[in-house]
Amino acid sequence: MKDRTPEQLAQDYTAMGHSITLINDIIAGNAMKGEAKEERQDCVDRNTQHLELMKAKTDWGSESMTATTNAITDGNEYTAI
Repeated sequence: MKDRTPEQLAQDYTAMGHSITLINDIIAGNAMKGEAKEERQDCVDRNTQHLELMKAKTDWGSESMTATTNAITDGNEYTAI
């Protein structure tokens, strides 16, 4: 796999941040409050999978993955009620 450009890395890292925020907001009950539990669960699952795929890339450099790891753990444990 070809390494991403610095611009691509920055864009991907930003997108990961959006997924982290969305996962955290849904779990906290601050996002998608009016949606069915299946919709909330699907959104968390999709974003968690996105983070897992992105974190697995090997060209990240020194970017911190702590928030990503935490969101993956929380997303995998989430069950919409």
